[in-house]
Amino acid sequence: MKLTINGQPVEAEAKETILSICQRSGIPIPTLCHDERLRPSGSCRLCLVEVGGRLDTACTVPVREGMVVATNTQRVRNARRNVLDLLFSNHPNDCLTCSASGRCRLQDYCYEYDVPMGSYRQGARRHAPKDTSNKFYDFDPDKCILCGKCVRVCQELQCSDAIGWKDRGFGVKVAAAGGEALIDSPCVSCGNCVAVCPTGALTEKHQKARIWALEKTRTTCGFCGVGCQLDLLTHEDQVVGVRPAFGTVPNDGLLCVKGRFAYHFINHNHRLKKPLIRREGQLVEASWEEALTLITEKITTIRKESGPDAIAGFSSARSSNEDNYMFQKMLRAGIGTNNVDHCARL
Repeated sequence: MKLTINGQPVEAEAKETILSICQRSGIPIPTLCHDERLRPSGSCRLCLVEVGGRLDTACTVPVREGMVVATNTQRVRNARRNVLDLLFSNHPNDCLTCSASGRCRLQDYCYEYDVPMGSYRQGARRHAPKDTSNKFYDFDPDKCILCGKCVRVCQELQCSDAIGWKDRGFGVKVAAAGGEALIDSPCVSCGNCVAVCPTGALTEKHQKARIWALEKTRTTCGFCGVGCQLDLLTHEDQVVGVRPAFGTVPNDGLLCVKGRFAYHFINHNHRLKKPLIRREGQLVEASWEEALTLITEKITTIRKESGPDAIAGFSSARSSNEDNYMFQKMLRAGIGTNNVDHCARL
């Protein structure tokens, strides 16, 4: 079907939304609640565009034949600015000390639309205590803009249903079932809600470096054989955080608790960096050649003296599927025993 956006003819497929067409065409539209992996909700109201003289949310309105859309008129910009003004009026003005500074989309849009401070700070304001019960991240309700991305990711993608909406009207808030602490909810601490939060409402504990001071390196998670893609965040040659990689196979922005938060061992001074072999009752560092030679000698001796079933192998979920396949084949075909197991079975 054909439509017109900002005076230019555009072709679209059925069921596409105005937002998806604009994104594909390189037309910028601000949004705080949109995630292409989720069902559109129109919660933040920031993607307003003018359609036939009426303001509509671009993320929820499907295109129609002959539709005329304007995305950057003065009326549209005023409406977006008023939305930001309302949001920031009920938001702490602590950008200098907020750990989300530099990656906060509310901050970015307030700068773009010239909203230095909320104009409605004299009225009622929402306030609730922080939830710091989770071991890996904190939740500050005062910085929540109720975009709902965390709730939708938890329900639609992670399928944990750990958080949802509590109360109604001005008092509505994101909370665990019954208003209990996050640590007491069905939360599995995957951190996928933290990854999509557009403000500083959900923040990882212990990360102090500013986002602009971090270097990002794409790599593959080493905790299992699925192959999830992630970005390691480093500062002064130290790994200080992990972010899921969006638009990648197989995880597309999702991680488990290990992949997201279990990175502190990398810098730990007790981390093993070389093989250990026992000499005179003590474990000492050795080269890989020494370690593999010793293993070969031990396996050969045991097999010769006690038979192949005196040997057993235990493989790791942190290895790739291909490596685990070769490991069991070495046990079965090379050594001659079926005594092989895997930690993921437990």
